[in-house]
Amino acid sequence: MALIKFVANYNDLSTDNGFQFEFCCDRCGSGYQTSFQASATSLISGALSTASSIFGGILGGAAEVGDRVRSATWEKAHDEAFAKAVEEAKPYFKQCRRCGHWVDDVCWNQERGLCLDCAPDLEVESSAAQAAAAVEDAQETAREVKYVQKKKFERTVVATCPQCGATAGGGKFCAECGAPLAKEKHCTECGAKIKAGAKFCSECGAKQGGA
Repeated sequence: MALIKFVANYNDLSTDNGFQFEFCCDRCGSGYQTSFQASATSLISGALSTASSIFGGILGGAAEVGDRVRSATWEKAHDEAFAKAVEEAKPYFKQCRRCGHWVDDVCWNQERGLCLDCAPDLEVESSAAQAAAAVEDAQETAREVKYVQKKKFERTVVATCPQCGATAGGGKFCAECGAPLAKEKHCTECGAKIKAGAKFCSECGAKQGGA
């Protein structure tokens, strides 16, 4: 029998009753099961065992004969069944000439004639890169918004005194009349308007510093 290629990526599902194999893609691991092939030797062994039972031990060596049949004939049948299974599975796989891996259509770049590990699909990679960039941008934006909100609303900045109209000058109280400049207060976490002196925000429940 000629040497059989395509033997590295398969699982042997054969039993004493017959032969079946599962061939898998070297890249993604998805696979195909070949058709079940009944074993003729299992019928011989079963017939011998039945005869031994019917004749009450006259064929006492039937089981031993069955083992000998399996060890020789079964192995030959197994090899032949495997060769047929290879031919059945081959149309579903292609071998990459660069890395030697056998892959299915999902992992094959038809345009380049190589597997996707050796020749990635640029459109797929671009789409994946865009999605990853969008996620990263969204996460960065979320971090920045949280930081800006927290810093932005730590203290309300007033340009003029609400009491006398004088220029505020950046302090907490008016330099002209002494009135408090910030009559309104905002949550340091969510920015909601809260009462002056409030210890917690009524909207988000965040504790207010300096309250």
